[in-house]
Amino acid sequence: MTAVVVTSSACTAANSEPQADKAVQRPAATTPAPKRPQRKPFTIAFGGDVHFEGGLRGRLANPRTALGPIANVLGDADLAMVNLETAITEGGTPAPGKQFTFRAPASAFSALKAAGVDVASMANNHGMDYMESGLADTLAAIKRSRFPVVGIGSNSTQAYKPFRKVVNGNRVAIIGATQVLDPEFVTSWTATTDKGGLASAKNEDRLLAAVRQARQNSDTVIVHLHWGTEMQKCPNPAQLSLAPKLVKAGADVVVGGHAHILLGAGYLDNSYISYGLGNFVFYNSTPGTTGRSGVLTLTINGRKVLRDRWTPATIQGGVPIPMTGTARTQAVADWRALRSCTGLSARP
Repeated sequence: MTAVVVTSSACTAANSEPQADKAVQRPAATTPAPKRPQRKPFTIAFGGDVHFEGGLRGRLANPRTALGPIANVLGDADLAMVNLETAITEGGTPAPGKQFTFRAPASAFSALKAAGVDVASMANNHGMDYMESGLADTLAAIKRSRFPVVGIGSNSTQAYKPFRKVVNGNRVAIIGATQVLDPEFVTSWTATTDKGGLASAKNEDRLLAAVRQARQNSDTVIVHLHWGTEMQKCPNPAQLSLAPKLVKAGADVVVGGHAHILLGAGYLDNSYISYGLGNFVFYNSTPGTTGRSGVLTLTINGRKVLRDRWTPATIQGGVPIPMTGTARTQAVADWRALRSCTGLSARP
């Protein structure tokens, strides 16, 4: 009788071991990977060159109205961007030999933010007008304000680093760089691996590498450039050379300014190019030329630019005032006519 009991217990123990093994080997429950949100078209608005020199400095006393009524156009877009053409400092020594040097207090960032601007480029021929000490002040102000700025940094990695944001499911990357630098400042103003400065488009290999890298994990890649020749209404050879290289590297949109006047815009293959956005918030303007301004708004879905819209304005008292009526209609037609000397097309 005892032997039976022992045998029975042994069998029970033997039979229980495989059961335990099965329990250990059962695959654990897995959580499904979150699905990426479905992409929908988004809008991005671009204004031209901005500084707060002369009488415009006084507008910073009330940052919420510093850019005037054009802020409504910027704020209506999902993203908005301008070129901030000034050092952000209240000290420092002006760059030697420069006829014009621009600087503004850190409240400039508050003014841009209040106007609906989401990101600014400081890669331009005035971004380091107050040299290294001005750069240090600028970078400190950017850090304090937490306002997104591209094209400038404590080294080349930071200067060429894109602004990134997911908009309506689109992973957007925006890179800033300048093709315009005074010859005597090209070396001292250009960011390197161990020196702060600006992202230079003169170093094409470095810029194209940044675009290719952004392409790898972005739905929409935008390059904002400071480029062109002052008062020349058609793109210069440097622009015409760089634009297709940027497109080949993966840029979906290339926009910028510097010429103080408007230049044409349109499609190069499937990418959208704007060769000149003109002045935007600028203390010096002439009606019909440097006083012609506006906002370019693009509707984009992934790599496709679905629509461009030009909101024309005239600079009055240093700020762009949107046009209305027949004057607006004519200004839009004039803007589209600027495409004739660009080699760009009206449609992709």
